Amino acid sequence: MAEDLGTAGQPRRQGKGRTDVIGADLVKGQKVLEVADLSVDFGVDKEWVPAAIDLNYEVRAGEVLAIVGESGSGKSASSMALLGLLPSNSRVSGSVKLTGRELLGKDRAAATRSVRGNDVAVIFQEPMTALNPVYTIGNQIVETIRLHNQVSPDEAKARALRMLELVELPDPEKAFKSYPHQLSGGQRQRAMIAQSLSCDPRLLIADEPTTALDVTVQAEILDLMRHLKDKLNSAVILITHDMGVVADLADRIAVMRRGLIVETGTAEEIFHRPKHPYTQALLAAVPHLGQRGEADSEDVDITAALAAATGAELDAVDTSELRERERENERALAEAQAAAAHHGDPVLTLRDVAIEYPKQGRVAAFRAVEGANLTVYPGQVVGLVGESGSGKTTIGRAAVGLLPVAEGSLKVTGREISNLGKNSKELHDIRRSVGMVFQDPSSSLNPRLPIGESIGEPMLLAGVAKGSELQKRVETLLDQVELPRSYRNRYPHELSGGQKQRVGIARALSLKPKLMVADEPTSALDVSVQAKVLELFQALQRELGFACLFVTHDLAVIDVLADYICVMQRGRIVEQGSRDAILRNPQEAYTQRLLAAVPLPDPEKQRERRELRELLAASGID
Repeated sequence: MAEDLGTAGQPRRQGKGRTDVIGADLVKGQKVLEVADLSVDFGVDKEWVPAAIDLNYEVRAGEVLAIVGESGSGKSASSMALLGLLPSNSRVSGSVKLTGRELLGKDRAAATRSVRGNDVAVIFQEPMTALNPVYTIGNQIVETIRLHNQVSPDEAKARALRMLELVELPDPEKAFKSYPHQLSGGQRQRAMIAQSLSCDPRLLIADEPTTALDVTVQAEILDLMRHLKDKLNSAVILITHDMGVVADLADRIAVMRRGLIVETGTAEEIFHRPKHPYTQALLAAVPHLGQRGEADSEDVDITAALAAATGAELDAVDTSELRERERENERALAEAQAAAAHHGDPVLTLRDVAIEYPKQGRVAAFRAVEGANLTVYPGQVVGLVGESGSGKTTIGRAAVGLLPVAEGSLKVTGREISNLGKNSKELHDIRRSVGMVFQDPSSSLNPRLPIGESIGEPMLLAGVAKGSELQKRVETLLDQVELPRSYRNRYPHELSGGQKQRVGIARALSLKPKLMVADEPTSALDVSVQAKVLELFQALQRELGFACLFVTHDLAVIDVLADYICVMQRGRIVEQGSRDAILRNPQEAYTQRLLAAVPLPDPEKQRERRELRELLAASGID
């Protein structure tokens, strides 16, 4: 069935008497949302605790307002208050007007219900929990369309397919029939964006829309949101703690701290001329590529390398120059390997390793890693980077004996573990020399144990300490991770995310490991908390001298921590070398694409990086 087209050649919305063109009822620059003296309080223990205090801001059509700040600053609470999505123990006051219509008046509940989904839509942080797992993607989008528009099932399906095309899913028909678990993280996020946009909202609230995504998928989602914002002329509120994402997408920024907006301004003003001390501290805590040494000159080197990869320089790069670059990279690799040779015997060695997930029932065995070669020396931090599904975590799990080695040799502290059974005594002994820090400290700590017991449990089970000696060791570990000794009697839910991660690090250090495997230990943390945890990790690594395999997709974090970097793609290590060789002079097209996708916390540099990324895509690099 052919769709009715409006003046812009776009399908009209048909339902409840409305036939306006997508975004055509908004003029760019028109005020869409006006918030005045908005306050949010929560009732806790018979007292009102403020979450947001006297907020004032506005968002215009075609504009992105980024609300930034640490966890607990009131970003999400104030934004969810706009739609009446707060729990029953909340209290909201002030004024919220959507295109001139008051939402917090006498008929507040009816007003917010009438605009949800239809005029205001939300993109949530984790699409896997926001989407219904028992319905297909198509059914969920059709349900949203028919709930707010008087259209037939066929018309709703046609519009749903068009929305899936609009968010650039590679096969809209297949995605329409798929369940959420059958799509990748980036595809699920695109499907949620399609659902959110299906009723042409005037205002889009994006709550941490890219936090859980790899840098390349994140770059695609940001490009998509930018293009859709321009195409649909919607106003966008972006809630995030990722300043690179803010630099990429935001027109204006509001900085929140402890429920207050402490500073507002354009993206250029906030990034280049921040006035409030908190804003200055927040920007200073953001890790970014080129942070070691002379940042500006190194950023130029990265840009030049990426431009050369696409042929974007004014003068073509001749073959002799490319050969010279290859020789420089080989020399850097040789120097790094020579330096590593003085560190002593390897703590972790992989030689032609293949790792499989065993067969389970009718599900065949899956080979996740093939032909991996890697060496980690004492005192060395090796960064393992790549997209989700590249095999990074698989290698980390195999290093601690949690996955069997199908082929090749894997040695930990000089002892071969590839031929050991999972219950062998020797493997248990080897594991005592390996510590592991997990991505989510909340789920890796026992909620029923005080943190002192969680830290002391490995030592107690290993028989290395008990009684008063165990208590002294726990106190020493708390000192090392800079937590008060009194915290030993607290439970995990009484600690912040950064404090829980410090407990995870203390627990991993309890048996004085020779090898530390850190699996995305900072990805869920705010930038300021992340900076503190990284500083602590660096200090402990220097003091205790353990080797570290640091698994992450955040190249800025790796730039801060790592001496040596291995880049993984589809189960293979495609490039490895010293930090400077990989980050300043990448040779593989895949590494170049990863670097081009990293958002920089600087609007001008991020614009240049985005143009380079588009050139890389145009050159056909996978």
